[in-house]
Amino acid sequence: MDGAWTGAAVGLLLAPLLRATAVRFAVPSGEPRRDCCPRPLPVLPTGRCARCRSRTGPPPGSVEAVCAAVGWAVAATADAPVVLLLAWTAVFGVVLAFVDAAVHRLPDPLTLPLLAGTAVLLPLVEHRPAVLLRCLLAAAALGLLFGLLALFAPLGFGDVKLAPALGAVLGLYGLRTLTNGLFYTCLLAGLWAVALLLTRRAGRGTELAFGPAMLLGTLLALVNH
Repeated sequence: MDGAWTGAAVGLLLAPLLRATAVRFAVPSGEPRRDCCPRPLPVLPTGRCARCRSRTGPPPGSVEAVCAAVGWAVAATADAPVVLLLAWTAVFGVVLAFVDAAVHRLPDPLTLPLLAGTAVLLPLVEHRPAVLLRCLLAAAALGLLFGLLALFAPLGFGDVKLAPALGAVLGLYGLRTLTNGLFYTCLLAGLWAVALLLTRRAGRGTELAFGPAMLLGTLLALVNH
């Protein structure tokens, strides 16, 4: 339990950097990254730029709360050295969730390094060939599944590029954890869509951010593995 609180503390320490990164990437496709000042600076927990004090990015305290909760969950879920892989996923996942929630896109400069780092870290934290093969198959299966869904459902290709990294991490804990991750993802996405419809904040043709559901569904599956 002490390790979990250490994870929460580390999450809080990283929150200013992750908040600033989310602000920079939360722009529509094709537009340059957002910097309210000539040089990028940390964005305060109040959601204001540390230099010009202009209001920008996610609501005050939201990134900090999420970072602390995710840090706690990651540290409570995994021991060394696997915690390094989960921490890597969590750092990118927090930023991706806030970016997708804001502008409905998962930028390549975030999803591709996440996937590349996952591919590098997996053999370092897991040495059993059978488990590594399972992770590879899980990554391929999830990538293929979301690729097919993107052809027939309102999913973006950012979701497709995110799926293999999450599949590899879920595969580390077995087939049941992988299927649970899919179940939680679909459940969360469905509940969010219903909530938006009931509150009339979305209609039948409204594009929904699926990335946060994928990331939170993965985290729930890992915590409950």
